[in-house]
Amino acid sequence: MQVLYSGQVQGVGFRYTAKSVANGFDVTGTVRNLPGGGVEMIVEGCREELEAFRQAIRESGLDHFIRNEEVSWHEAGTGFCGFEIVR
Repeated sequence: MQVLYSGQVQGVGFRYTAKSVANGFDVTGTVRNLPGGGVEMIVEGCREELEAFRQAIRESGLDHFIRNEEVSWHEAGTGFCGFEIVR
């Protein structure tokens, strides 16, 4: 699952909160800031777990910073190890 977040998602601890929330789910992937002010998250796991993780990010206190969230689904295969913040 790839999620592109827009809004006031940089400079508010978004990536660190996403990493913290990921610890409670059986998911792997990355989260990073994008040059245009957005955040990209690429996550692998079973679809139910991914959907629950995405909802948990909103419920973690980040919901009011997110203006839009664009979700796309792709075949897993990048072999992430854990969930990491990419700089």
